[in-house]
Amino acid sequence: MDEVKRFVGIDVAKAQLEVFIWPGGETFSVANDEVGIGELLRQLEPADFVILEATSGLEMPVASALAAAGIAVAIVNPRQVRDFARATGRLAKTDRLDAEVLARFGDQRRGPWQTNRPRRSKHWLRGGASWSRC
Repeated sequence: MDEVKRFVGIDVAKAQLEVFIWPGGETFSVANDEVGIGELLRQLEPADFVILEATSGLEMPVASALAAAGIAVAIVNPRQVRDFARATGRLAKTDRLDAEVLARFGDQRRGPWQTNRPRRSKHWLRGGASWSRC
């Protein structure tokens, strides 16, 4: 995988995707449907790294579309992200703030999800050139 330029946090809801891009702080929303996901893909770059929370499967259509487009994506444990938010003093809970926390979590975590080697685990998702689920 190329060097990551931006971390993109996406808070996934049934009807909408809230997006936050770090660094820069750009935010936008798209519908959580085929048209909205297409718009999201047009606004992202190949060197972006997208972080999503596991949300009972609601994240799978957008994660699959990102992976198919060659954009690296990780699905992370919501508890880890919530603990990170608490540790950084982010106690408010809105979709937009959740997207920001996800992007910052990705920037701070920088771990094995950025390798090209498959991670062996019970759960996985194709992320760019690697398979990972964090």
